[in-house]
Amino acid sequence: LKALPGAPHFVPGLLDLHGEALPVIDVSRLAGTPPDAVRYDTRILLVDVYAAGRTRRLGLKCERVVGVAAIDGPLAEAGEACAPWLGQVAPDAHGMLQLLDPAHLLAPDVEALLFGTGEAT
Repeated sequence: LKALPGAPHFVPGLLDLHGEALPVIDVSRLAGTPPDAVRYDTRILLVDVYAAGRTRRLGLKCERVVGVAAIDGPLAEAGEACAPWLGQVAPDAHGMLQLLDPAHLLAPDVEALLFGTGEAT
């Protein structure tokens, strides 16, 4: 990742994906926990977010990814006012899954830093 000067502590940098610079958010740092060491199962997941007037791609650095699953069970509301990006909670064979809401990941000032204002110059 290429460091981004002036970025918040939870933005470790930009990822070069086939010539496209994608900002990356470290989910651990965003949640207020120290970043874990990079492990074999650390992944950068790509998500689409609406920012600066259009859909953009954003990388989410996640400590561990153990798989992808369809969620068939009931979801419980568990969002926190201090972390609007936390979505619903779903039961899982290993306990629970905390879902993330990509639409609420970026505060307006962080969105402007990462993607600009969306206005033509």
